Amino acid sequence: MTNLKIAVQKSGRLSEDSLTLLKECGISLNVGKDQLIAQASNFQLEVLYLRNSDIPQYVRDGIADIAIIGDNTEKEKKTGIVPVLDLGFSRCRLSIAVPRAVEFKDLSYLQGKKIATSYPNTLKDFLTEHAIEAEIHEISGSVEIAPNIGLSDAICDVVSTGSTLVKNGLKEVYKIFESQAILAANPNLETEKKDILDQLVFRIKAVLASKNSKYILLNTPEKVLDEVCALLPGMKSPTIMPLRQKGWVSVHSVVQENEFWEVIGKLKAVGAEGILIIPIEKMIL
Repeated sequence: MTNLKIAVQKSGRLSEDSLTLLKECGISLNVGKDQLIAQASNFQLEVLYLRNSDIPQYVRDGIADIAIIGDNTEKEKKTGIVPVLDLGFSRCRLSIAVPRAVEFKDLSYLQGKKIATSYPNTLKDFLTEHAIEAEIHEISGSVEIAPNIGLSDAICDVVSTGSTLVKNGLKEVYKIFESQAILAANPNLETEKKDILDQLVFRIKAVLASKNSKYILLNTPEKVLDEVCALLPGMKSPTIMPLRQKGWVSVHSVVQENEFWEVIGKLKAVGAEGILIIPIEKMIL
């Protein structure tokens, strides 16, 4: 039986989120302590736990077929693997940061400066794009300490909350790009493995759709039903069911997470009552 091999980060937040996603897709893994390979018991999938920076090349070389990685990693490695799906978690940004005391007005500050980074290729492309000549110091880890020990005038690093910058006396001054976890694949997958990948993508899309939506049930007078339905288009249109009390109906629909509170307020304003919000475990579009 052919298995699809997926590479995930062997430790850290991205690893945890990746394994949680696979679990939510109904995939059970036989995982032991310090295990570097795990076989799914109910899906044609084999998980390889690898160092994050090595994953793109492993996929490009065909050791792994697909991977869950930050797109910032692939942009840096430039291995040519194919993005398949944005996953929406492990969001961060690659940014320029300088000491808090520095008066940074624009990118011209970087001209002739020393910049420390773990992303030398990305930084080089950025500097070239903006016609800036600067000295790049490649550092593996703990980039934030570079200005404090006199190694650099600025840094280029991944920023999530920004708390690490603050702790090291730095401030974020320019965002190069935003990043998130993606599902990526070898561009030369054989047909059988493409079919398995399609099944996995189908499951992932159902999980991601459910995370961004809530199921809503409410009661409303029939006389304002048109106004209520206008606020709740749902996936196609709301489900309407009559209540025992004459002149009232029950409305069932779906609302987007980012519109939730605004919609609830408008529903209350037009006369909706007994509003219930229920999490959606999976949503097949």
